[in-house]
Amino acid sequence: MNVHHLELFYYVARHGGISEAVRHMPYGIQQPAVSGQVIQLEEFLGVTLFHRRPFVLTPQGKDLYAFIKPFFDNLTPMAEKLRGGVSQHLRIAASETVLRNFLPVVLQELRQKFPKLKVTLREGYHPQVVTWLVQQDIDLSLVLLGEKPPAGVNAIPLFKLPLVLLVPKASRLKSAEELWQRDRIEEALITVPSNEPIRRAFQEGLTKRKVDWFSGIEVSSVEMVQTYVANGYGFGVTVHLPNWKLNPKVMALALEGFDEVTFGILWQGQRTSLLEALFQIVEQTARGLFAG
Repeated sequence: MNVHHLELFYYVARHGGISEAVRHMPYGIQQPAVSGQVIQLEEFLGVTLFHRRPFVLTPQGKDLYAFIKPFFDNLTPMAEKLRGGVSQHLRIAASETVLRNFLPVVLQELRQKFPKLKVTLREGYHPQVVTWLVQQDIDLSLVLLGEKPPAGVNAIPLFKLPLVLLVPKASRLKSAEELWQRDRIEEALITVPSNEPIRRAFQEGLTKRKVDWFSGIEVSSVEMVQTYVANGYGFGVTVHLPNWKLNPKVMALALEGFDEVTFGILWQGQRTSLLEALFQIVEQTARGLFAG
């Protein structure tokens, strides 16, 4: 039996299909190659291991996956152990802003305690990172917290961030309250996707004020909100970040009475000594950002 074929089947079974397996493989391989080699495995065994559409493992496929899963699950940790001790690998997801401005200081201090630390960084936002945690594709995420996480995913709130309205510097608007007095808001609303905490908190605030103002431009990050406001595409909603450097073409107006959103840590699994050290450093760094 070809062990490589078993490895490919492991990824197919774990991620629910050949295309998803290709996306999560630790090395490059094309979808036709995976399909062909899994078919060779099925021909060798004389059974069908899974149905393709919709994907579902056959009883024989479930038996084989249960047999090989412990080996492939523990292969990477064993390799790290043989290289020099307990595995010190963290897979972290966060927004572009956090990855660039917040995390480097945290990791620099963490490496002093764990010199052999290996880190994999991935850009992502809520609720996408929750899916990655459930699928065990990442170990933790530093992110704006949304609704109660699913079973098995833990949350550690760190601090709250107020919502602000970004408008062009040339705007005559002096406060957000002036907008709520209008019969109709003509400017396009620039926001992050509707399933993110910033957007939900903002729309809930508008609903309380009986204001209808829906997204005209939807972008992927708070960085992009500021960029499009600076270029005159409309008004944008975001959060006020610590040590925030606002674009000179943009000004921020307070959104009085709107709920704040919570920034924190989402994680899954055991609280290892590595995670405990990271949590402590993150909390200390967060307190430092808001000192004074």
